[in-house]
Amino acid sequence: MNDSDDKMMITERFELKAKVCAALRQRRPDFGFGGFGEATYYRTYSRRKEDGSQEHWADTVIRVMNGAMSVRKHHYATSRLHWDETYWQSYAAEMAEAMFEMKWLPPGRGLWAMGTAYVYTRGGAALNNCGAVDTADLAAAADWTMDMLMCGVGVGFNTAWKGSGVAVPDKSRPVPFVIPDSREGWVASVRLLIESYTRGGAWFAFDYDTIRPAGAPIRGFGGTASGPEPLKTLHRRIESYLDAFCAGETDATRCTADIFNAIGACVVAGNVRRSAEIALGSADDSTFLELKDYERHPERAEIGWMSNNTVVLEKTDDFKKLPMIAKQIIANGEPGIMNLINVQKYARYGRDAHDNAWLANPCSEIPLESFELCNLAEVFPSRCGDENDFYKVLEYATFYASTVALLPTHRPETNAIVVRNRRIGISLSGVADMLDALGATELTRRLRKGYKVVRTVNQKLAADAGVPASIRVTTIKPSGTISQLAGVSSGMHFPTFQYALRRMRVGNDSAVCRVLKAAGVPHEADAYSDNTTVFAFPIDQGKTRKATEVSAWEQFAFLAMLQREWSDNMVSCTVYFDPETEGHQVEHMLAQFAPVIKSVSMLPHSETGAYKQMPYEGISRETYAEKLSAMPQIDWNLFADSDGIESRFCSNDTCEL
Repeated sequence: MNDSDDKMMITERFELKAKVCAALRQRRPDFGFGGFGEATYYRTYSRRKEDGSQEHWADTVIRVMNGAMSVRKHHYATSRLHWDETYWQSYAAEMAEAMFEMKWLPPGRGLWAMGTAYVYTRGGAALNNCGAVDTADLAAAADWTMDMLMCGVGVGFNTAWKGSGVAVPDKSRPVPFVIPDSREGWVASVRLLIESYTRGGAWFAFDYDTIRPAGAPIRGFGGTASGPEPLKTLHRRIESYLDAFCAGETDATRCTADIFNAIGACVVAGNVRRSAEIALGSADDSTFLELKDYERHPERAEIGWMSNNTVVLEKTDDFKKLPMIAKQIIANGEPGIMNLINVQKYARYGRDAHDNAWLANPCSEIPLESFELCNLAEVFPSRCGDENDFYKVLEYATFYASTVALLPTHRPETNAIVVRNRRIGISLSGVADMLDALGATELTRRLRKGYKVVRTVNQKLAADAGVPASIRVTTIKPSGTISQLAGVSSGMHFPTFQYALRRMRVGNDSAVCRVLKAAGVPHEADAYSDNTTVFAFPIDQGKTRKATEVSAWEQFAFLAMLQREWSDNMVSCTVYFDPETEGHQVEHMLAQFAPVIKSVSMLPHSETGAYKQMPYEGISRETYAEKLSAMPQIDWNLFADSDGIESRFCSNDTCEL
């Protein structure tokens, strides 16, 4: 998948002073979890530079800072606002230092795309974590979803499509359509196919010959092409789903979910662009509740895994369905729940502030309107020097996210909502570390004060830029690879183990794989793929309590506190429960906490070694010390001279990368 050329959207550029850049390049970064955090960075976020060399951490920091400041500088220039270069150079230098030290970080797509020609020419879509779409217009929603997934945005979708006016098209006289080798070409082909059924459009005979073969480089966004096969498979699937619907073999809910899950599966095959989806439905919809019953619907197993499925509680009577939802959770770990009443009534719980959102992003930390996007940034309090440093770093993260919200996307329907809401999400990771280190009382105080900092900074930045302040500003996202770089627990979650083997899957043909093998990092062939190697790193996740030592009741209470004191969006939380001792209490937990939170999912604790080569495998302290002493030094300078990497970029930062 190539990226077509567009006119330059960002013409005003900012560059950190040479002495600042030189000072950063002379420092060695302190990645988390020993060699694992550093290896994760090189595998996932290091890009090829214009001179052909590979980025080291300082290069990525400089690129991101130059990009963010350029976005704001361009906005000021086009809005005829005063730009004080001396002030912003000083500010950017301090902000870059805090980023270098991983006190705050942009999201994964920010590390990957900010400051690139792709963003300068294509706009801000690729910098956003979160998106959602209402499916009432099936073709338009599918078009937008595939476009955003291919930009790296995680997408939530509902099952609003009713299926009216749909008919099997006349396939006897197909119209030839040569699919352009571009994101736009792939998206257009999907829309045209669906419109053949929903709008009486022509039936097309798709020609895939111009699409580059698998393994070819993608100019602009980065990564390598998947070839035409994933798109061919998607077309066949969509045709079969719509034919089945027209024949009365499936209903509108099933057809919608199948189409959108299949789109996600296609984009996953596109290498750099990693899909993440959430399906939102009603507890009254039996089809929705059975979507992941693969014994009843085995044919869905190949696509159903693409989305988390969540029940939306829209009115008070919906809470009567919690006993049924609890049974579903105990049986298979889904669905999650979203309390739409609280989403639309409150910012932080208990503080009235209306929100028009009725959808959510894949990890349920951001409520959204249809076609809306939201970008996030993350702060790591345990990396900050002291309490005042924490508040200063919150300012930097707020600057980044508020600045990204100034940059238009290539979609007019999205821009119309973003310019009105300017929704951002400043998240914290290592919150469980803070709870155990500070205690609940002190943590609550800092969260309250920190929220005021974020809100005040956002309001000032908005006033200076001549735009509305953001409707929502804080969240707790699940994190993932970003928290691995910093070496802290993910989001609000407690670590699975204190000492663990942390496994990483790397493509066999990537430079990272060659560097790790050359260094002698322990590895083995992937049991599930012939194309990847699994490397194992010993990690120490600190003194924070293990997840198995924290009751589901305490996790719920922690979630409720964060929704009340910090997040005016939502809190992404998976409450883990012991199926033997707590399974019978799931309904009671939901009954007590669902009315005072906005979203939650629940999963039973899984036993160590439930399947081969799990991401985390608990080990003893002695085994950790032994394996740590045997770990080799990795010379990443070799990587800079290699042939580049096959980036494993995940759209929601939570995938096992």
